[in-house]
Amino acid sequence: MDAIGTIGLIVSLALLIYLTMKGINIIIAALISSIVVALTGGLSLQTAMMENYMNGFTDYFASWFLVFLLGAIFGKIMQETKSAESIANWIKNTLGAKRAIFAVVAAAAIMTYGGVSLFVVGFAVYPIAVSLFKAANLPHRFIPAALVFGSISFTMTAPGSPEIQNIIPTEHFNTTPAAGGLIGVLCALLIMVVGGLWLSRMVRKAVENGEEFSLPDNPSTLAKKETSASLAAELQEEPEPEPTYQKSLPNVVVSFLPLATVIILLNVLSSFMNPTAALLLALGSGIGLACVMMYNFLEKFWEPLASGTQNALVALANTCAVVGFGSVASQTAAFQGVVDGLVNIPGPPLLGLAIGVTLICGITGSASGGLGIALPILAPIYLAQGVNPAEMHRISTLASGGIDSLPHNGYVVTTIRVISGETHKRAYKPIFFLSVVLPTVVMFLAVLLYAIF
Repeated sequence: MDAIGTIGLIVSLALLIYLTMKGINIIIAALISSIVVALTGGLSLQTAMMENYMNGFTDYFASWFLVFLLGAIFGKIMQETKSAESIANWIKNTLGAKRAIFAVVAAAAIMTYGGVSLFVVGFAVYPIAVSLFKAANLPHRFIPAALVFGSISFTMTAPGSPEIQNIIPTEHFNTTPAAGGLIGVLCALLIMVVGGLWLSRMVRKAVENGEEFSLPDNPSTLAKKETSASLAAELQEEPEPEPTYQKSLPNVVVSFLPLATVIILLNVLSSFMNPTAALLLALGSGIGLACVMMYNFLEKFWEPLASGTQNALVALANTCAVVGFGSVASQTAAFQGVVDGLVNIPGPPLLGLAIGVTLICGITGSASGGLGIALPILAPIYLAQGVNPAEMHRISTLASGGIDSLPHNGYVVTTIRVISGETHKRAYKPIFFLSVVLPTVVMFLAVLLYAIF
């Protein structure tokens, strides 16, 4: 039964990845995969689906709904007031077309680290990315990699980040979002620098091989819309004057203030109160400040709130679905065998924690979903061994940003297909190197550094 259960666990994960890449809704794919892992794992199908799956789904929803809600609304307000566009244009004008790659990465990173929803960041930065890549004549297929790299590879795992992947560990280790010290900062900088150089090298090699800028053969609705409207001037052979809407963007300093407010309040308040509550207060303050300071740019107040709420529900439901799948998988003997093997793995205790978290995040295809499953199981084990909580926090966060970005990851799918109109075949390879290989290598390096120092 153990052998069958192990095969079933692998098959169910492969099925989840396959169905997602085929465009099947992630909730449906997770339900089907949960049934497969339950049947092959010897579980009662009724108990697995009605208790294990639904408890995992609803518990995660109850724990993080408000965070998803405020984060999505904040991102929508930043988009509707054109603050995100103002920041992106400032970076574009500062760095110029010759540094198109770094400009796109920087725009996504600044807004993500400031608390803006990952999905909104992609939609906001994509038009700027297209105009920059067109001006520099760089292959369009690298835009998804630039967006993904800037928004998740180092910003969500860095100390002080307001992203949920950096908040979940605080609940289990009684730490603050800045936990991990200098080593955590160095790891984030290493991913940023090495990843930036790596991406530049891949793009340069593609250009040397004769690749040029061109939109996908079958661009998505978004790509068509942006191409025919705000990007029309950039896509013509002859240069045109800048669109007039750029002149009505809010001041870039004013646009930065809500982002800075979220970061500062989160890291100050989390020293005195529950970090999740601190994040809610920080996001609420950022929303309020953005609405007040850029009221003249907010044409309709209630619509962004409604749109943000809808975005939050969709994103949260998708994450809850894979958490539910992971909850069913965690009940199987095969999963328990994996956990036991990780706890007893030779080497520093942090190594077992790192491998355990990254594997579970890979199974679920979600960094936050994987953390929600892994830490309730692993955190008590390693805390009982006396491992430093701050080090475990940072290792867990770094581990969540590794193989979670396999092809079935919801954000990867959205960025490649919906936002950029690309395909996995054309665009996923650089994402794999930047968001899977590099963060995983740095995670192991962090384990080594914490063991030495």
